[in-house]
Amino acid sequence: MDVEKVTEIYVVLENKPSMLGELCSALAGNDINVEAIGVFHDSAKITVKASNLNRAVKLLGKLNYITELREVLRVDLENKPGALAEVTTRIGEEGINIEYCYGTLSRKGSTVSVIMDVSDVDQALKVLGG
Repeated sequence: MDVEKVTEIYVVLENKPSMLGELCSALAGNDINVEAIGVFHDSAKITVKASNLNRAVKLLGKLNYITELREVLRVDLENKPGALAEVTTRIGEEGINIEYCYGTLSRKGSTVSVIMDVSDVDQALKVLGG
């Protein structure tokens, strides 16, 4: 298991057709690759390469998106039953709350990545050995 602290861009996104497509197209049109995304009722949470973070935030600001930067964990897990249960249990046993979690799902490959917003990022990093 690999774990690291990454910065996620929280984007307020209007809940109507084409909004997500416009957001993703704006990033792609500026050669910014989305590495992880979670889309909720009125927001999107995206991670991009650290080298593209400032460019992404500036671009989204120019396009009048409301954004906020958040420190979260990216955890790479073995793609097998129980891997996520082990990580989430360890975090919970330390009294750290998981605010939200989203990730990649793959039927192929040996690993999956999960993004977690937790109440204490640094402590969770220590608990997971990162």
